[in-house]
Amino acid sequence: MSNTLLDARGLKCPLPVLRARKAMQGLAPGAVLQVLATDPGSVRDFQAFCEATGHKLVEQSEESGTFSFRVRKSR
Repeated sequence: MSNTLLDARGLKCPLPVLRARKAMQGLAPGAVLQVLATDPGSVRDFQAFCEATGHKLVEQSEESGTFSFRVRKSR
């Protein structure tokens, strides 16, 4: 499956999740979007985004103030 990277570092809430929503529209079902963000609020936002849309939060991590989210598109 396809993997896409979205660099949302430096953007404040809710921009990382809004950009992710737009990027997900262009992906095929099963594709994975990796989002990099620096806003600590993005952790809560991506969990809520996946619950609301049905996409799967495959992985979430943090390293040196950068949060990484891997989201698999549902359909």
